[in-house]
Amino acid sequence: MEQEPESTPHEVANQRTDPRRATAPGEGVAADSSAHLQSQIRAARSEIENQVAHARAEFEVANERIKERTGRNLILAIVIALAIGGVLLGSLLFFKSLFVIFALAASILGTVELSRAMNGSGRRVDVAPQLVAGSVLILTGYFFDSWMLWIAVFIAVATVIVWRLFAQMTAGDGRAYADVLSDALVSGFVQLYAPFLASICVVLVRQEHGEWWVLGFVCVVVAADTGAYAAGLTFGKHPMAPLISPKKTWEGFAGAVVAAVGIAMLISIFMLGLPWWFGFIFGLVILATATFGDLGESMIKRDLGIKDMSSWLPGHGGILDRLDSVLPSTAAALGLYYLFSPLAVL
Repeated sequence: MEQEPESTPHEVANQRTDPRRATAPGEGVAADSSAHLQSQIRAARSEIENQVAHARAEFEVANERIKERTGRNLILAIVIALAIGGVLLGSLLFFKSLFVIFALAASILGTVELSRAMNGSGRRVDVAPQLVAGSVLILTGYFFDSWMLWIAVFIAVATVIVWRLFAQMTAGDGRAYADVLSDALVSGFVQLYAPFLASICVVLVRQEHGEWWVLGFVCVVVAADTGAYAAGLTFGKHPMAPLISPKKTWEGFAGAVVAAVGIAMLISIFMLGLPWWFGFIFGLVILATATFGDLGESMIKRDLGIKDMSSWLPGHGGILDRLDSVLPSTAAALGLYYLFSPLAVL
């Protein structure tokens, strides 16, 4: 019986590497499992991408609806608000002197905004003396006794009015007497609106535990604004003041009441160390001044024929468009501090 010739080493190597040779039983199963797993991963990734794209599309549609109804870019407005809130919180909690810089910056920018808006409507306001006088008010409110602020505000208002009258005399352009008188009154109003109210906030923050009162009333204002926004957007049907601000509704105001009083009660107990019933008073008073400030600035803008004081804060408008509710509330918060802060030690 003949024996088959033995395979040479070269032939053995070719047999081992020949792809046409049958694989071991386990190798085919492993390859199929790996291919199936990769297919599942690709399908899952595709499903996630589709869901993300769908959610983004729905969010953009909702954001456009909100923007169409309110005239604001909601996402951008939230980002700007969080940034401002972070700076405010840091200045109050870590080093109160930094709040003076914050208030000074807000006063300067607000004064520039209001002066430019007034000048754009045909009135005449001198920006430079307004800025100097307003800065003096802020610094006086922080570094001197409270009674000095009243002297400073009288001097500031008198200075900007007299400056405007002398500037008009120098111009000699035959401007009507009624217009000159209006310019003088407007100049005094600019000084009282932004710098003076901001200086009252500075007076409050330098009091003992005053930073908590400032943080407290700002939180109430923000809560009222948020509650009014959410309730008005969801349920708003009955205009509150259609001739002044057509988009404000009674439903929105009700939401503001609930939010402001609820937050104020929590602030009264856990932040200010006062009874819960003070929170009820605190919430209603701050809500009233915030609403008055909001509607008051709406009247000013309607009289000037503008939608926003400026476009410096995307999604919000201008500095005063964000501070319209805060500024009038500073005086109310300071008054409540003087009346009720002694109860915190009882």
